[in-house]
Amino acid sequence: MEIILSILMMLYGLMTGGGGEPNLSLDHILTTTTAAGQHMIQSDNPGEATEEKSNLFVKKDPLPDAPPIKGIYVTSHTTGVSRMDTLLKLLDETELNSMVIDIKDDYGYITYPTDNQQLLEYGTTQKNIRDIKALMARLEKHKVFPIARIVVFKDSVLAEKHPELSFINKDGTIWQNGRKESFVNPYRKEVWDYNIAVAKEAAKLGFKEIQFDYVRFPEGFEHKADNLKFHSIEESRVDVIAGFVKYAREQLEPLGVRVSVDIFGYAASVPAAEGIGQDFVKISKHVDVISPMVYPSHYSTGWFDQKDPDKAPYATIKGSMVDTHKKLDPLGSHKPIIRPWIQDFTASWLGKGRYIKYGKAEVQAQIDALRDTGIEEYLLWNAGNKYTEGVDY
Repeated sequence: MEIILSILMMLYGLMTGGGGEPNLSLDHILTTTTAAGQHMIQSDNPGEATEEKSNLFVKKDPLPDAPPIKGIYVTSHTTGVSRMDTLLKLLDETELNSMVIDIKDDYGYITYPTDNQQLLEYGTTQKNIRDIKALMARLEKHKVFPIARIVVFKDSVLAEKHPELSFINKDGTIWQNGRKESFVNPYRKEVWDYNIAVAKEAAKLGFKEIQFDYVRFPEGFEHKADNLKFHSIEESRVDVIAGFVKYAREQLEPLGVRVSVDIFGYAASVPAAEGIGQDFVKISKHVDVISPMVYPSHYSTGWFDQKDPDKAPYATIKGSMVDTHKKLDPLGSHKPIIRPWIQDFTASWLGKGRYIKYGKAEVQAQIDALRDTGIEEYLLWNAGNKYTEGVDY
């Protein structure tokens, strides 16, 4: 297994297409794991344990009449060019009905102009979406279910603007990962409130769901923390991340929007990851929708008994969903909607003989595997926003 994880780490480093978490490896997920993370809902946090036992928290879908969501990822840049016409036509003519649009992107930029002073204090705006209200009206005209993607703790813009909210090297510089990206500190309440302020504005603009991505500490953080300067408290990283998700749901609940979180696809198949602070079960408990990123290209030799998982899209997706159900079934009424991210791109970086060209048959195989495991909702990822036609969506 360790060999497999090492290979996964290299694959993620090579991944340039995005999809929420391109640079996190499974060995980081498995580092310093907790025995309670596999299939149980009890917690080391006394507050969570009491809440679980007393059942004070009742999960209610804020949009119970929403149809099954079948969506595509759309960059903020795409919303203003001719490709948007093509994508709207695709949704008009198929069962696809949703767009996940970057509102706070992978660099940390807010992707549209705003005069919201709380957002401007911490964030920096761009004009990728020149007229956000016109965009929302266009989506409504085409009956598109709009989802706002907000990248949370990977935020180079905020780290540069407010270094005290980030992680500082011994020489005083802002810490960066191997891709020259900076993270902000999940221990800082200001960071929580800033991202939730972005989410609140998106909800008021008409987005029906807020999708949080990069809800974690930096990859391999447990190996770096002792050499970095940052504010921290006694609470564990897992509880801090779960605490943010719970707080976000509570803050957004009055606005009647769903809250969803993107999470590493392997999280369904491995114990909790204390290093980066992600626990699949704890996060899932406090969201309306969980979106594991289960791209076949992101699994390496041996997963689900496949030599080359990218070449076996049906078997890989089916295996990942079996694990997901096993992980979340114990949550009972707290189990969220499972809406995976699936692959509509060709992973040529895997190397000759390790990948296949993805088209109609491969996308269909993933959807069929979802349906065969009781999953009706999904999201398609393609970094260039080019999606396959002719699929039985």
